[in-house]
Amino acid sequence: MADAVLFEFLHTEMVAELWTPDPDPGSGVSAGRRRPRREDGVMGFRVGQALGERLPRDTPAFREELDVLKFLCKDLWVAVFQKQMDGLRTNHQGTYVLQDNSFPLLVPMASGLQYLEEAPKFLAFTCGLLCGALHTLGFQSLVTASVAALPACKFQVVIQKP
Repeated sequence: MADAVLFEFLHTEMVAELWTPDPDPGSGVSAGRRRPRREDGVMGFRVGQALGERLPRDTPAFREELDVLKFLCKDLWVAVFQKQMDGLRTNHQGTYVLQDNSFPLLVPMASGLQYLEEAPKFLAFTCGLLCGALHTLGFQSLVTASVAALPACKFQVVIQKP
């Protein structure tokens, strides 16, 4: 439990640092805010790579894309968020939608609709995490996230064919 709280605090501080107001009004950034730096996704990618190397050690090699996505929804999600993903859908053409109905990093802001606009900032690290794990497991991918109602979110994973 302490690990989950520490991770949540670390993630919140990381997002706050990457999205702090820009002290230089002449930088061209609108509304006094920094552009989201890629660093949150890059950090997530690196963490995902490390988890992609360590977690499947006792698992036989993945043969299919779907097996890898099931691994992410179960094992990786439990390792990071202490819960499994709530849903996985696919069009069987390389596109997958991972659904989390109570995403732990969005639960603290679920008390009001005013936070819905801020929610995507809290998903960039996790998109990078999924992309990094997939990369380590041999799949190039593009991962995006969306939030329609807090604390639920969806991650769309598109596996890029070589």
